Amino acid sequence: MEQALFIGSNIYRGSRYGARHPLSIERVPAATDLARHMGWLPPHLCRSSPRAKPQALHAFHDPDYVAALQKAETDGVVSGDTRARHGLGTVSNPVFPEMYRRPATAVGGGLLAAALVMSGTARVVHNPGGGTHHALKDRASGFCFLNEPVLTILHLLRLGARRVVYIDIDAHHGDGVEIAFHGSERVRMISIHEARRWPYTGALEADAGGAAFNLPLPRDFNDSEFRLALDEFILPATQAFRPDAVFLQCGADALAEDPLSRLALSNNSHFRAVSALRDLAPKLIVSGGGGYNPWTVARCWAGVWATLSGRDIPDALPAAASEHLGRLSWHRKVRPDAALLTTLRDMPRDGEIRDEIRTAVAALRRRV
Repeated sequence: MEQALFIGSNIYRGSRYGARHPLSIERVPAATDLARHMGWLPPHLCRSSPRAKPQALHAFHDPDYVAALQKAETDGVVSGDTRARHGLGTVSNPVFPEMYRRPATAVGGGLLAAALVMSGTARVVHNPGGGTHHALKDRASGFCFLNEPVLTILHLLRLGARRVVYIDIDAHHGDGVEIAFHGSERVRMISIHEARRWPYTGALEADAGGAAFNLPLPRDFNDSEFRLALDEFILPATQAFRPDAVFLQCGADALAEDPLSRLALSNNSHFRAVSALRDLAPKLIVSGGGGYNPWTVARCWAGVWATLSGRDIPDALPAAASEHLGRLSWHRKVRPDAALLTTLRDMPRDGEIRDEIRTAVAALRRRV
């Protein structure tokens, strides 16, 4: 049995939501190529993601919605009725050439990940193209056309998992997942996310019929506060549920340099969470998620894979890896700091642990 496997696909290369869209950047290919330059992706650890078939998508999504998404990709345009009914062709979820094939491939990667861990082929699987946690049954939302985490969790249950814990450290609350598993006794949702940030859900007291634990975070949430949340809330809430499998949505938009949040983590927090869950979970699937700065996302997700697969992260990048990062571009025309081109691990961003976070963590811990 391989301890960790990596799922990728060429569908992500050159695929853009639009020139000015936050997802105009390379993310999965940038992280994959960085890991390859580091020597962390030998062929025997890589699996190619299949594309999920429509019937597999119907396990969560309405058939009419899946058909509308396929038609939008084929036609390259949507009607006003389709836009209003299904949220396709909007500013957030625009029409683009791979708008069905790309998310269907991300779902295919999640379904493959579930099969790999449940069959015992691997204990840990990384599917960085997944993590699209906002999509609803019949509607695209928040850059997400299909809800890969929901479909992957449903497949884990179908393959024999009795209980699954879903953990979400994206800066944005995974509302689509919470809605899908409202009231579930087999799926526990644990989310930390920025308060008063779109989609404006996931309040501390919102428990999704007992299935969800939400920790909304103030601006400038730092590594010290993350460590408290991880050790005193996330890990105990996971362990207490006695899951057969854990799904970690590892969005990179809580990092300090991200343009779509105001949190202040270093990627050390992500690596710490991945390491702790790798040791705790009987079976672990780790996806990507948000993340809108090309350099921080590539470095974070490459480091996540290094942590999952037991690789050491060096203090300085080799020349080929540094040159790869230097070739990434961003429509914002921001010049990255030298550290973003020459290192993979951020400097720690520790700080004061605020009373409001201690109080919220203590309240959640009492529910566990």
